[in-house]
Amino acid sequence: MLSLRRLLRGLLATPGRAVVAGFGVAVVVSAFLLSLPMSTESGDGTPPLAALFTAVSAVCVTGLVVLDTPEHFSTFGELVVLGSIQVGGLGIMTLASLLGLLVFRRLGLRTRMSAAAETKALGIGDVRRVLLSVVGFSLFFEGLAAIALFLRWLVAYDEPVARAAYLGVFHAVSAFNNAGFALYSDNMIGFVDDPVISLVLCLVVIAGGLGFPVLYELRRELGTPRTWTLHTRIVVWTTLLLLLAGPAAVTALEWSNDGTLGDLAVPAKLLAGFFLGVMPRTAGFNSIDYAQAEPATLLVTDILMFIGGGPASTAGGIKVTTFALLAFVMLAEVRGTPEVEVVNRRLPREVQRQALTVALAGVGLVMSGTVALLVITRQSLDVVLFEVVSAFATVGLSTGITPDVPPAGQVLLIVLMFVGRLGPVTFASALALRSRPTLYRLPEERPIVG
Repeated sequence: MLSLRRLLRGLLATPGRAVVAGFGVAVVVSAFLLSLPMSTESGDGTPPLAALFTAVSAVCVTGLVVLDTPEHFSTFGELVVLGSIQVGGLGIMTLASLLGLLVFRRLGLRTRMSAAAETKALGIGDVRRVLLSVVGFSLFFEGLAAIALFLRWLVAYDEPVARAAYLGVFHAVSAFNNAGFALYSDNMIGFVDDPVISLVLCLVVIAGGLGFPVLYELRRELGTPRTWTLHTRIVVWTTLLLLLAGPAAVTALEWSNDGTLGDLAVPAKLLAGFFLGVMPRTAGFNSIDYAQAEPATLLVTDILMFIGGGPASTAGGIKVTTFALLAFVMLAEVRGTPEVEVVNRRLPREVQRQALTVALAGVGLVMSGTVALLVITRQSLDVVLFEVVSAFATVGLSTGITPDVPPAGQVLLIVLMFVGRLGPVTFASALALRSRPTLYRLPEERPIVG
């Protein structure tokens, strides 16, 4: 009993460890439930590795699957997947928001009073407010989307009331949490030209990918963008830029491809192109067969997936703030300005280092994972890179090779999904919390760069 207490204290000693431990418990519980005979249509249960893969994919709101979700799992199993998605989405938004609040408070106090900066506790009122607000935002967007999808499936596709409601709730939760799980074997390919289903899913995915801090601020100050914080400005404007550039690039590349958009009418092409540009924000729904996509499209999608969405959101990737901050650093260096300035604000050097560290760590994980999966699967580079980036950025898009990946490759993807979901959050917060002032400076010497 004493050793168990020591173990628990060690796991919960820091915020990062507590986050990892909490998600680890959720994965274990989900995998156990999915392995039960009652979770499958056949009643034979799910093999341990497949159950673990599905549980990690659901809790980490990824969407990669090694089993056909609607065919393999029973209604109970689908509800376990749905519950895991909701727990994972709420968990990451809440914990990331609380970690961000902790980082902000410590850094803010440090500039005012160094002694008070060592108080790491959050007030109970802050925790309660963040938790209730996250749950409220989630239920609001999921509820609106569920109603819209329910009515569409009920009216346009003649689904029974109970079935339409089930489809609406499942896909609304999956969309807001950027999970990408669907109750159709071909995901959303059958609805490629349906404007209601496609646009509802896109809008909810975008909302979930903005992040709780941005949603909270937009609710109060939507009509006064001049009063937005720097964080909200960066997330909103970078997101808009990616939502313009991503769909435009994908639509242009796939316009004449008969395997994807080529056979569609012009309005359907534009709709599908927008859908394909939004989903790499880490939602994972697909309305085309990515196995038929052009290699250039796969590469553009890799970039969009790697960037991901906003901090403290249900999206993965290195986050749009990291991407934007590095762009501002490069711009300042090209201009030769001594300080990095963003919207009339000076960017602290420690934030620049943190962004660079998170981005390079992500690149390192993707590259090492790609090399390992190339050795394991012997698939082509573009397909393997797509799979690895999708796992690391918790997207869930695939060219269809996931079920055929050998067990060692599936374990690798499990690790990438788990680290990709929790790594950027805990790593970035740990870097910020460990920031310490130095009382001396070493002599300066410049190596040759480039």
